[in-house]
Amino acid sequence: MKKLILIASFIALGTTAAKAQESFQFGVKGGVNFANIAGDDSNDPDSRTAFYAGLVAELPISEKFSIQPEVIYSAQGATIATIDQDNIFDVDDNTEYQLDYIQVPLMAKIYLVDGLSLQAGPSFNFLVNEEIDYEPTNNGGDINIVDGANDFEFGTAAGLEYKFDSGLFIQGRYTRGFTKIYDNVNAYNYAIQAGVGFVF
Repeated sequence: MKKLILIASFIALGTTAAKAQESFQFGVKGGVNFANIAGDDSNDPDSRTAFYAGLVAELPISEKFSIQPEVIYSAQGATIATIDQDNIFDVDDNTEYQLDYIQVPLMAKIYLVDGLSLQAGPSFNFLVNEEIDYEPTNNGGDINIVDGANDFEFGTAAGLEYKFDSGLFIQGRYTRGFTKIYDNVNAYNYAIQAGVGFVF
């Protein structure tokens, strides 16, 4: 009896895998990041408006449930308003603290109705760029930071997506880092993302 159940389980698993492979989808996505830094030591900066772009795949497990791994370049950080001392009009200049990551989310995707899905899952984020972009009136530029923020961030992502029959989809998502940007500083990344994509 146990052997019969085991054989039936393997047959069911093989059928599911074959069905998933037939409907496997691969695509691209991109959009706007409204990123910021939160936490007791963040000093309440303004958000940084930047971008994200990457690759997405969808592996259906059932009619209503899929696993969706992604690889995304996500430009994050925050904006700090500064005043140039040589600016007689006291016009604020923006100093951007740029933290750019390669994010690898692994999303559980639940279809609520045809086309509309709820997504949530962990995200494994790898820091690839950290710099200060300072542009006062007379001089300035980019200051690269070495041995600054932590190289790895564990976070989460959640949001909604609507996919059309053509493969085009629109998406809104919230991302949040669980691990600190710096070991001894109570500050975390978060971002609101809005974008579009296409799966083949």
